[in-house]
Amino acid sequence: MATWRELVAFVRQGYDVIRDEPDELRIRVHFGGDVDDDGRVQTVVIAREVLDRREDWVQIATPFARVGEVNLQAVLAEIGATTVVGGAVIMGDYLVLRHSLPLVHLDFNEFTDPVELVAGAADELEQRISASDNY
Repeated sequence: MATWRELVAFVRQGYDVIRDEPDELRIRVHFGGDVDDDGRVQTVVIAREVLDRREDWVQIATPFARVGEVNLQAVLAEIGATTVVGGAVIMGDYLVLRHSLPLVHLDFNEFTDPVELVAGAADELEQRISASDNY
């Protein structure tokens, strides 16, 4: 059984943490090289969510575009055709790819793959849609 505190300790050891708050971490996932290289990066929010006031979940979310700057139908079709993990949502002004996992039986190895898959898919979407690296 994993707890939020144990997950936070695991994330702090294995990821580039750029923001650390009680129920939310922000990490930077690097693609195409080391941390110091000019490779692409994706900022990922890892947040503790409580379902029905009793079950702890972890939400993995990362923005990849601004809502008003993309064709939503084309983006959703692309996600449907290419993405295995996560779903697209609108959060404020941003399109976000996110995925959630229950903490109750989470093995940390089951956490790392979704983080990489969500971050990688969002980075690819961002690159295809806007040819930028803003998130």
